[in-house]
Amino acid sequence: MPRAVRFENYGDVDVLGVVEVPRPVPGPGHALVRVRATAINPGEAKIREGALHDRFPATFPSGQGSDLAGVVEELGQDVHGLDVGDEVLGFTDERAAHAELVVAPAEDLVPRPPAVPWEVAGSLYVAGTTAAAVVRAVELKAGDCVVVSGAAGGVGSIAVQLARHAGARVIGLASEVNHHWLESHGIVPVTYGEGVAERIRAAANGVVDAFIDCIGGGYVELALELGVAPERIDTIADFAAVQKHGVKGEGNAMGGGAPTLAELAGLVADGRLEVPIARTYPLSEVRAAFRELDSGHVHGKIVLRP
Repeated sequence: MPRAVRFENYGDVDVLGVVEVPRPVPGPGHALVRVRATAINPGEAKIREGALHDRFPATFPSGQGSDLAGVVEELGQDVHGLDVGDEVLGFTDERAAHAELVVAPAEDLVPRPPAVPWEVAGSLYVAGTTAAAVVRAVELKAGDCVVVSGAAGGVGSIAVQLARHAGARVIGLASEVNHHWLESHGIVPVTYGEGVAERIRAAANGVVDAFIDCIGGGYVELALELGVAPERIDTIADFAAVQKHGVKGEGNAMGGGAPTLAELAGLVADGRLEVPIARTYPLSEVRAAFRELDSGHVHGKIVLRP
C-alpha cells in the first residue's frame, strides 16, 4: 500500500506520521501521480498547529501538502493532453501532496521541462505563484525601489528575482550569511534587526516605492514608516496589518494556477530563475524536515522525496 503523511490532531511536529493508505483512484478529469518531490511550506505548519483553524480548519485524520512533481501513473475519464508516463509538476488543494501517490485535477498539472530538477519542480507552486502574486500586487515599474523582507526564504528568494525581472531596484532583508547569494542575483542586501530603517534609507537613497513582506512581525509598520503608500505594500504573513492599515494581503490564492506555474517552470528551464533548495528529506523524515523549517533562516525550499 502507498504511504502518506497524516496527523490525527493539532500539535507540533510530533503529531505527524507516515502511514499506509488505500491506493487513490483518479476520478473524471483527474490523474494519479507517483510523487518524485513535494515541498513543505510554513502555512502547512501553521495549519497543523491549529493556528489557522478559523480560516483553514482541518478534518481529521488530515493529510498535508500542495506542491508536487512526479510521473503520471493512471488517468481518470475525460482527461485530455496527458498520458501515463508523463513527467509533470503541479498542485493539489486537498492537502494530500506529502505522499507517494496523489490524485490531482489534470488541469492543475503541467509538463516538467527536462532542465527543471525534480526538487525544484516539486517546490514551485506555493512559493512561486505566491511570489508572482506579491510582485504583481505592488505594481512595480522600471526604476522603482522595492524592499523584500525574508528575501532569502522560499517565497522571498523567488520574489526578489521576479522583481528584478520587472525592472525594479530590489533591496533584500536577510541575515548576512545570505548576502552573497542576493548580491549574485543583483539584489542589494540589508541586514534586518535594530537600525534596519536607517540601513534601508541609505541603500534606497531615501526613497522606497514598494514593500513586500514575506514574514510578518512589524514589517508593514516599517514600510509605512519608510513612506510607502499602503496600496503598494503587500504582506503574506501579517493579516492583522491588512485590516488595520489597509495594505494588500495578496498571496498564493491570487497567484494564478497552472498557467503561472508553467511560466515559472519556463523561467527556471531558461536559467532566468533560480529556486534554491535548502535540503531534501525522505518522506519518512517529515518531522525532521519541519523541525528545520521551524528553526528559521532557511535559504530556499525544503523538499520531501517519497
